[in-house]
Amino acid sequence: MTSHKVNDKKVINAWAIFDWANSAYSLVISTAIFPIYFIKNTPDIINLGGWNFSNSALYSFAVSISYIIIAALSPLLSGMADYSGRRKFFLRMFTLIGSLACITLYFFKGVPQFWLGTSAFILATIGFSGSLVFYDSYLPLIVTEDRYNKVSAKGYTYGYIGSVLLLIAILIMVQKPEWFGFSDAGYASRIGFVMVGLWWLGFSQYTFKHLPKDALSVFSRKMIKHGYNELKVAFNNVKANPNILSFLLAFLFYSAGVQTVIYLATVFAEKELHFETGELILIVLILQLVAIGGAYLFSYIGNKKGNKFSIALMILIWISICIGAFFTYSKSPFYLLAIMVGTVMGGIQSLSRATYSMLLPEKEKDTTSYFSFYDVTYKTAIVGGTFLFGIVDSITKNMRYSVLALGICFLFGLYFILKTTIQHRPAGTNS
Repeated sequence: MTSHKVNDKKVINAWAIFDWANSAYSLVISTAIFPIYFIKNTPDIINLGGWNFSNSALYSFAVSISYIIIAALSPLLSGMADYSGRRKFFLRMFTLIGSLACITLYFFKGVPQFWLGTSAFILATIGFSGSLVFYDSYLPLIVTEDRYNKVSAKGYTYGYIGSVLLLIAILIMVQKPEWFGFSDAGYASRIGFVMVGLWWLGFSQYTFKHLPKDALSVFSRKMIKHGYNELKVAFNNVKANPNILSFLLAFLFYSAGVQTVIYLATVFAEKELHFETGELILIVLILQLVAIGGAYLFSYIGNKKGNKFSIALMILIWISICIGAFFTYSKSPFYLLAIMVGTVMGGIQSLSRATYSMLLPEKEKDTTSYFSFYDVTYKTAIVGGTFLFGIVDSITKNMRYSVLALGICFLFGLYFILKTTIQHRPAGTNS
């Protein structure tokens, strides 16, 4: 990494803008429009290899496959990024993969293109999640520790605002396709997938322009070996640090619940509570808008009472959400649950990233390999959570039991976060 100023306003804004760019995927593709489109354009029961699966279970398994692939790749790539100094290179590469895959979803019209649509969704998810390990690893390099919480929350806030603006535009197209000369809501949704890809690719250019330049070195076979060796050293350091280890275990379990809820919330509402498309998107808008305040609220609580207290409080709220969803049979209570999810959704992701940065060894420069463990934990959590959801759904034929199973994941997360000691170091110690 070339030399650069720490706490530079332009660099911080450029870093946060990437959340504005790529959150269009996480909102429109993974949460709001594509899950609804997938369920409506595939049969309730799909036969694969002689086995019958519900379309909701297959959707959750597609998410699992995406994160299995990227969890296997990202540690090697992050180690190579540290050795070669090519953080931005890999950030660009995964952004290109993800945005082009979103555009490809335009060609997914129904069952005849089932494998095309599923494959493009998996690639888009790989592009999104693969970029995050490099994006997150910039945080301790561009700001001092006393600003981790605030800057991390700023990134998520940019993401929520930008993605909501794009979602509203797509929502108008889906609800009123005739205004735009579209044949139906399905075609409008497919145009929306293209818009996500262009939005993601376009706005990320500002990030690429202003983030610190890569300190380039020539690619060689030694980089692969070095990547594995560097990961081995980082793994041993993590294993030898009880706080990092217990935090990552907590993060593993509660992220399994959080991310699965984000991916499957609209599917649950559509199949169990029979929400219409407009109502489902309204729920997602509620989630995003409330999450803006939630990210700053729990950042404030973390600064006042400590990140451990703030995260534990949010986990307790998540547990109550899972129990509440199990007993919800009408639409009105679900709106209340949506507000609760929004309140803790942004806060727990933002504080998790900031807290892990605090737990890293002081003066650590090669942060990408450490963040690869954080990132692999995150991806493993999604694999476990979505796979658990799909399996329970397939066995019980009732997604309510899948949601209840996620509550158990939160309980384990609470146990391990309470075992973690999180000390806020004095301002500037990581500068």
